[in-house]
Amino acid sequence: MIKTKGSIESEISKAITQWEKDFLGRGSISVKTDILRDMIIIYLHGILTPAEYNVCETREGMLSIKKTRNELVESGVADLKEIILTITGEEVKSFHTDLSSRTGERLIVFKLFNNLEKKL
Repeated sequence: MIKTKGSIESEISKAITQWEKDFLGRGSISVKTDILRDMIIIYLHGILTPAEYNVCETREGMLSIKKTRNELVESGVADLKEIILTITGEEVKSFHTDLSSRTGERLIVFKLFNNLEKKL
């Protein structure tokens, strides 16, 4: 069976949510994945805990939470790249992520070697 773009995006969202639960101990409230040219863009909402929101009220706290959360995700990047390879058959060229301490949203961008969207 040939996978559709939508089914691959959904599969990635589910896999990322499971990875968050297994690796970080909890998942985000919602995950949306989009395949665009040679990129996979993942939007995660509701990743911060209530305590982290409190800490983020100061600049130092916000920088500390961003740094810690980014280090946690970066430490699992090999697993994340493997998830993408397994689902799409494409290798990841580079990985980018950032977190908004105000909204509790994270963006993850996987840049691939090939144009996955064109293949679909």
